[in-house]
Amino acid sequence: MLETAIAFSRYWVALFFGSAIAVSFAGIERKRKNYLALGYFIVIIFILQLLTLRLLGMKTTIKIYPLLSHLPVTVFIAVYLKRSWLVSFTSMFVSFLCCQPPRWIGTVVGEVFDSASMDHIGYIITAVVMFYFLQKYAAKSVWHLLERSVNSCLLFGAMPAFYYLFDYIATVYTDFLYRGIPAAVQFMPFATSTFYFVFILLYYAETQKQVSLQRERDMLDTQFRQAQTEFASLRQMQQNAASYRHDMRHHFSLLQGLASKERLEDIKEYLRTAQSDIDTITPIPFCENETVNLILSPFAARAKQWGIQLKIDANLPVSFPFSDTELCSLLSNALENAINACKKITDCDKRHIHLRIYSKNSKLCIDIRNTYQVEPVFHHGLPVSKEKGHGFGTKSMAHIIEKHGGVYLFSVKDEWFIFQATA
Repeated sequence: MLETAIAFSRYWVALFFGSAIAVSFAGIERKRKNYLALGYFIVIIFILQLLTLRLLGMKTTIKIYPLLSHLPVTVFIAVYLKRSWLVSFTSMFVSFLCCQPPRWIGTVVGEVFDSASMDHIGYIITAVVMFYFLQKYAAKSVWHLLERSVNSCLLFGAMPAFYYLFDYIATVYTDFLYRGIPAAVQFMPFATSTFYFVFILLYYAETQKQVSLQRERDMLDTQFRQAQTEFASLRQMQQNAASYRHDMRHHFSLLQGLASKERLEDIKEYLRTAQSDIDTITPIPFCENETVNLILSPFAARAKQWGIQLKIDANLPVSFPFSDTELCSLLSNALENAINACKKITDCDKRHIHLRIYSKNSKLCIDIRNTYQVEPVFHHGLPVSKEKGHGFGTKSMAHIIEKHGGVYLFSVKDEWFIFQATA
């Protein structure tokens, strides 16, 4: 009677262990509702297996066990947890692999004590300990790995899936492994070593890809922070202009003093200096939007410095859904690239930039085009730069437009480089 109870306990623990680990790897949320659903599911499956065992016997039950346990667990993950079938099957295969250490340790304990009950007890204790450590240290990592990408999921699940098939083919549906056939005995070491090397190579490639993407994200973050700093400087310039206007009475007082002494040359020099200071700190009014005026003014000065004919047609309202930093990053990158391209043109008369920015149906519309010396090269719709550390500006622009659900286009037409966007 005791031996039968221990045997059924092992059967229940095996079912619970495999099912719970599989759903944990699939990222089940730790909520009471989910735990109850999983508990009811395991009880139903256990009852179904007991009925099958009673009606068809142990040998047949073992052969159709994948249909009684593994497939239902996979369907539960896909339907109840709403995971993809790839993630569902991979979670099940990986949980099957996790069931092997308790099975092996139970077998060793059973042989040492020459007792089937000790085999079961060894399995149960090992499964409980493994369940604790897998839940605490492995479940979340496995879930993130499965969700990262399809390639990552396939890479991680290939070996467990292969082992699953081999185990059933070589030990359940045939006795190849137990008969000691050399090809069967040596097959798993061969497969393990092969998968190991393939895994290392593919994992390295995947890691390099992720590192490259992270580097790009870091560069975009850096550009965004630079835009914040740049805009803060523009705001400071605006405050300086306000302070200058506030101190205007002092300037007039000084000029009156110079005029009373008839120091005409000093007055002229003072006015020239004051005019220069005012021009430096006063934004050019291109439109009603103060932020756009602050951003465009320095670039207008830079274009003039390089002999570039900059034509701006701006018509934006005072308020707009884009943040000041996003507008700064978007326009600064676009104009920076345009000015850099025009600077390389040897003939100063051919240096042209046309910027049109306006609002239509509460959407931001941008059309900026510039002449160029060297025709740009495109990759996946974005212009690329051969210079080290360059090329992230266009990615930042694309990211901002996509963030607001907009569309953009980089193109070349009639010797003009064109960037158009609506968001």
